Amino acid sequence: MTNIDSTPPKPDPAPAEAPAQDASTPNAEVLLLELEARHAEVSDAFLRAKAEAENTRRRADDEIAKARKYAVENFADSLLPVKDSLEAAIARPDATPEQMLEGVHATLRQLESALERNKVAEINPPAGTRFDPHQHQAISVVPAAQEPNTVVAVLQKGYLIADRVLRPALVTVAASA
Repeated sequence: MTNIDSTPPKPDPAPAEAPAQDASTPNAEVLLLELEARHAEVSDAFLRAKAEAENTRRRADDEIAKARKYAVENFADSLLPVKDSLEAAIARPDATPEQMLEGVHATLRQLESALERNKVAEINPPAGTRFDPHQHQAISVVPAAQEPNTVVAVLQKGYLIADRVLRPALVTVAASA
């Protein structure tokens, strides 16, 4: 005996229908593609900006290195005539003392001019000037007939570059009473 089922086969259940798409809302795949494209654009812009910043930093570092390397170029150029004058003086062993003195004065004027062009100024306070520890170095304190803590004499001139002390003036200072 065979058992035959007389019930008809059941139809497959209907697949779940996708939610109805609104025409104004893009589906998830389109949105994902747009976001991926935007991400790629932003990533590219970031990488380009990062590379540009690195190139700018590298160029600035190169400029700083060149500035340090050649910082004294103008100063050295202004001192060359002084060197030339000194060499010319040495080349004349038969010069009279008067000629040598005249040449030394001319060379000193060249040197002073070169220092002035490069903003190197003397610190040479006259007697009676108030002692300034930022520009003067007291070598000794002596009794003097002038106000205390004032310069009596300059033993060695000092120098400034712009407003920075290169070397303080060595001075003697009047003692307090």
